[in-house]
Order: sequence, then structure tokens, then C-alpha cells
Amino acid sequence: MHSFSAADIPEDWRTLLGDYFESPEWQQLQANLRAELNKEFEKIGPEPQNFFKALSLTPLNQVKVVILGQDPYHSPGLAQGLAFSIPSNIPINSRQFPSSLRNISKALALEGFGALKNGDLHSWAEQGVLLLNTALSVKLGEAGSHANLGWKSLIDRLISALAQQKPNLVWMLWGGHAQSKLSLIEAAPDQLILQSSHPSGLGVYKTDRPFLELGAKASCGHFTKANEWLLKLGLKPIIWVDRNNPNWLDLFSAGN
Repeated sequence: MHSFSAADIPEDWRTLLGDYFESPEWQQLQANLRAELNKEFEKIGPEPQNFFKALSLTPLNQVKVVILGQDPYHSPGLAQGLAFSIPSNIPINSRQFPSSLRNISKALALEGFGALKNGDLHSWAEQGVLLLNTALSVKLGEAGSHANLGWKSLIDRLISALAQQKPNLVWMLWGGHAQSKLSLIEAAPDQLILQSSHPSGLGVYKTDRPFLELGAKASCGHFTKANEWLLKLGLKPIIWVDRNNPNWLDLFSAGN
């Protein structure tokens, strides 16, 4: 049997969640996840030890920026336990490279940071960027397949408690799913909330707040705005991109 318990969550985040672990919602999530793990362990991504990697790599007292994703990549070999991040060995111009991450890289380049060298965002997490999906597991090949297992209660509680405990965070809410958490964040004081369309596929250009302008002529400016906010607070800005990066041309010659 594969276990799944509160002990999988780092202690600082368990403390933040408080009495949540006594709730029926937590008991249901625990039962559901254990059942899935025991039924089809090999078909679940990421590996269970990485369900809470975002919380492990970004301790509570270091969080500066929160980027909300939906659920892990469901293609084999992509999910790492960090929203939007993929292993560094996947070429940026390959079909495996997700369109959302490609467009994130385009936005960074347009804002003057340069394009990503690869899709691994561990360095963001280690600088205080919480890369949090709103469901932390998925059945490979089936997007959204674990969305109804009970992750929502845990993540909603975490978002609400985080916003209440830590003023002056930057929240990047891309697309309708992330923006559905808006009321949880707005209930807390002094949060910088940045909203746009989702960076995936053609959706990147949609809504009156596009992530990228049509033709990738300009970005939503979220990465710049986040750093300006942090600097205003006397905090270190995020190093979004290693400057020694040759991938600009490859990025813009590739499709969405």
C-alpha cells in the first residue's frame, strides 16, 4: 500500500494549514489519493514524493511570488511537482515542450529578461516563487483527471491562509481557473494581483487582458511588475532568466 498523509507536507506549511487536517475534507482527500495510488501507481504524475515539491522548494517564510497553475502535465515525463515546470533535457523547440511554457518564455524575452534556457523552473522556486498547481496529481494521459479527488479543499485553504499571513505577495493569475481563486486572495490585505489570459496555445491572446499581444509584439508585463513591487519593498527581485542564453531565435521561430 502507498501511504499519503499530512507528514508528506513540509512542517511550516502544515502549521499554516492548522486544523485543516482534522476536517472531513482532508480525510476524504487522503482516502481518495491512497485508493488511486494503490490502484494505478505507475499511471500517476508526478511521482507521489513530488506532490508537494512546490512547498518543499519554497518554504513559507521565503514566498514572494505565487504563480497558480491548474493540474500537473499529463504527458509522461513532464510533471515535476512545480506548476509549468518541466525537466531541463526537453528541447525548447520540440513537440514535447508545452505551449504555455513557450509563451512564458516569449513574455520574458519581450520584457527584456531574455528567453528561458530550458523549461526547468527550479531556480524560480528556490528564489521564493511558489509554483502551485490547484490539483497536485493527475492520471497520465487524462488532463484534469484528479481535479475532483479533493485537492480543492486543501489548496483553497492554503491560498487563503497564505494571503492572510503574508502581506505584500505577488499573485500571477493566468486564465479563468487561477482567477477563480481571486476572492480568497482579495480577502487579505496588501496583495499585488496580476491577471491575464492563460499562456497556453491560442488562449494566450484572448480576453481584454492577453498574456501576449497578438503576434507576440508585447507581453502582459507581469514579470517586470513583480520585480518592481519587490524592489519597492526592499526585497531582492527574481532572476527570471540566466542572461547567458542563446535560445531567443529558436523560441521565436517555434510555433505557439
